Amino acid sequence: MEELPSITVSQREQFLVENDVFGMYSYFDTSDISTQKFMVEIQRDKQLDYLMNGLRQLSPSFSSLDANRPWVCYWIIHSIALLGESLDDELENNTIDFLGRCQGSDGGYGGGPGQLPHLATSYAAVNTLVTLGGDKAFSSINREQMACFLRRMKDTNGGFRMHNMGEIDVRACYTAISIASILNILDDELTRGLGDYILSCQTYEGGIGGEPGSEAHGGYTYCGLATMILISEVDRLNLDSLTNWVVYRQGVEMGFQGRTNKLVDGCYTFWQAAPCVLLQRFFSAQDLVPHGSSHMSQGTDEDHEGHAHDDDPEDSDEDDSDNDSDEDSGNGHQVHTSTYYINRKIQPVFNSLGLQRYVLLCSKDANGGFRDKLRKPRDFYHTCYCLSGLSVAQHAWSKDEDTPPLTRDILGGYANHLEPVHLLHNVVMDRYNEAIEFFHRAA
Repeated sequence: MEELPSITVSQREQFLVENDVFGMYSYFDTSDISTQKFMVEIQRDKQLDYLMNGLRQLSPSFSSLDANRPWVCYWIIHSIALLGESLDDELENNTIDFLGRCQGSDGGYGGGPGQLPHLATSYAAVNTLVTLGGDKAFSSINREQMACFLRRMKDTNGGFRMHNMGEIDVRACYTAISIASILNILDDELTRGLGDYILSCQTYEGGIGGEPGSEAHGGYTYCGLATMILISEVDRLNLDSLTNWVVYRQGVEMGFQGRTNKLVDGCYTFWQAAPCVLLQRFFSAQDLVPHGSSHMSQGTDEDHEGHAHDDDPEDSDEDDSDNDSDEDSGNGHQVHTSTYYINRKIQPVFNSLGLQRYVLLCSKDANGGFRDKLRKPRDFYHTCYCLSGLSVAQHAWSKDEDTPPLTRDILGGYANHLEPVHLLHNVVMDRYNEAIEFFHRAA
């Protein structure tokens, strides 16, 4: 009797995930229209109930996140903003006051009141306050002390430490530069040698690892690419191989994996889709096609027309032939090249509708919130990055941030429309613009 070949644990887990995902897709495809519409609906009321309840009161099970409380604020409040909603005055004031108590006297934000400042929680706190918007939120950030904190975290090798005596990695570089850019405190001292450090983290695969010699990873690839754009050194990276690596992280399930040969995960809806759009807009601006990226054909006009049955009748009259200007947006300030990567007509290099299908059918929880994949529990982290990635996917065909997507670009139609995000900071665009204007005046 011939012995059956054994399979690895990784292969078994992949088979199980594919079985779950394709089972869900099969059920969806064979359902009637009304059931399909319900299944792909974001269900805003359930999402907002889940998010608002979490912001007001967390259960004791969240005690393990005591050093990440600004992150919880960011995940929830950014998700609410993506849904086009905002907090009431009491919740907003409570959030600003709480984050004020997390701010250290020497700059930076800790994970909670009295905790040591950390770049990750500083990024989360700043993004939360930017998302809240308004003079009170913006003015609560001590820009001068934050600049001192960022300089203290700068290492002689060009990178940044996450905290005093902490680890040096690409995540620290991104959070530092994102903060500095949005607060208008970015200077030569902070950027000196940084491009060399990020470049040393790009791997033979094309993606970017957390530190030199580490495996390419979706989160670090986003952080490294966004950092290089913000410091105007993105052309130093091998962008062909980076594009090739990131587009191949979209698997047969249509969701993204974080690393080669790993399982799909809903949070990479943002971490991988955002680099795809940043890269496609860079190449569009340069009138170039990256070499060796066979996935580029996924985003052609011909493929897109395959979804024309989802269009509103008025959509067929849209004129997509307008040429975008190469000028910066008229905000009257320098935005560290970020506008250069946004104001462009593009064609997605990934399957944007397939990605939305995965998130809405496999990552959405029936009671509100989003999760890694089927059989996994919901949480605020995955809710934030699934919604952020959905927004990226919905707007991937838009020629600039002011152009709303067509109905055919949004799985489930305009009932699912989310606010556009700034791809380099992951804050809602109108909140970003308000913050940039405020901090430009404050300089």
